[in-house]
Amino acid sequence: MKVMVTGGAGFIGSHFAKRLATAGDTVVVLDKLTYAGNPRNLEGFDIPLVVGDIADPEAVARAAAGCDAIVNFAAESHVDRSILAAGDFITTDVFGTHILLEHARKHDLRYVQVSTDEVYGDLEPGNSAVESDPIVPSSPYSASKAGGDLQVLAYVRTHGVNASISRGANTYGPFQYPEKLVSLFTTNALDGQPLPVYGDGKQRREWIHAEDHCAGIDLVLRQGEPGGIYNVGGEERENIDVIERILALTGASSDLLKHVTDRPGHDRRYSIDSAKLRSLGWERKWDFTEGLKQTVEWYAERRDWWEPIKSGEYLAFYREQYAERLGQ
Repeated sequence: MKVMVTGGAGFIGSHFAKRLATAGDTVVVLDKLTYAGNPRNLEGFDIPLVVGDIADPEAVARAAAGCDAIVNFAAESHVDRSILAAGDFITTDVFGTHILLEHARKHDLRYVQVSTDEVYGDLEPGNSAVESDPIVPSSPYSASKAGGDLQVLAYVRTHGVNASISRGANTYGPFQYPEKLVSLFTTNALDGQPLPVYGDGKQRREWIHAEDHCAGIDLVLRQGEPGGIYNVGGEERENIDVIERILALTGASSDLLKHVTDRPGHDRRYSIDSAKLRSLGWERKWDFTEGLKQTVEWYAERRDWWEPIKSGEYLAFYREQYAERLGQ
């Protein structure tokens, strides 16, 4: 199978592209190479990289020539950034998805939309979202992802496009741009910098290793039904528990932990039921304790990868987001 992986120079997309290439599939990556896209994520693999925007039909057509399938990881994906600049998220996550679906429709391609558990919104303790539940996104980011999901379902219903949706939990692992909780707090801890914890830190999330997440998406690509939605869940933990584990693994002082003003509209809990995907044979290989240890060790060993990132645009965003909260 020849697959175009959009956003394939990003975090999860690069893991997926390398997984397919290792399995013998032919892969081409289309990536805009915005701040989170990094060609180094594909080093060691002979994977063609086309630099382009999924919202550009010509770039999509050029990269997808001869492909059998599109798997769409390309997205603006950080909630904090969506609060500051929601328009960028709508352009990529909604309009870009539309452009990809148009190409899939015209060329009769298999299509998988990589979405998020955040579209289900805030859940009460004891509840886990199933695929048939309504979507109630809370942030501009999750609303843009929900908009992309609805485009997919509309193209299946109206045009008969062979498309499915995966909705994944919070993903961690090597090669994650250091703005998300695990990657940010790990690199900050290694540098002796503050760990800015939103509110009381008791927000609950499911955590899944990138390799397990990609295995689930791969299964959806090969066995998912048209119009099918598949949750790809992880192990539920309080954020503060994850942070304390990072402190222990890095040997950093607990004095680095700083509670700061919470994010506006911050959801308290996400939880998804993955029974539907497990019925196809998927199961997680990474226990959270071992997966987090492996990830922290990778960042400790790969300063050459993340230290150059934590400057320039990254530093400007970090200061805008956290300086006032940290009293800097």
